[in-house]
Amino acid sequence: MFWKKNKEERAVEPVEQGELVIAAPPEDVVLDEKTEESIPAPIAREPLMAPGEKPSPGDFPPSIRLAQLEGRIIEAISTIFDPEIPVNIYELGLIYDLSIAADNCVRVEMTLTSPACPVAGSLPGEVEQKVREVEDVQDVALELVWDPPWTPDRMTEAARLELGFM
Repeated sequence: MFWKKNKEERAVEPVEQGELVIAAPPEDVVLDEKTEESIPAPIAREPLMAPGEKPSPGDFPPSIRLAQLEGRIIEAISTIFDPEIPVNIYELGLIYDLSIAADNCVRVEMTLTSPACPVAGSLPGEVEQKVREVEDVQDVALELVWDPPWTPDRMTEAARLELGFM
């Protein structure tokens, strides 16, 4: 059982479950009027940095730095296209895994659309080079895998739309 305050009598009465109860504010709180007492004073804080000053990468926690680095790596990989398909290899779903260690060493696990792909000899090297060129990347280890095999289901929705799969 719940209880509600009867406004006229200032008494408390029981409420059945499921009945809508709107709680009134405490008597000493005025909601309609803004007075100096009802407006909290601003909290004085030191600015984090001077106006126009940009934070250095060391100012961010490691998780944010790694997320930013991952974004730059994905951006670099997204500039690589399979010559037979007008969609970048990231959108095609050829990158199976991208992991970054605390020391900014990057591990890329990728595949190709088929083992007989005409760029099988050059595409993995191009991916490794693009990732290596990203600022703050210390080292790159790229592994070309065939299991699980690539299927069109790995493509992003944008890639499927671009290729007419939708």
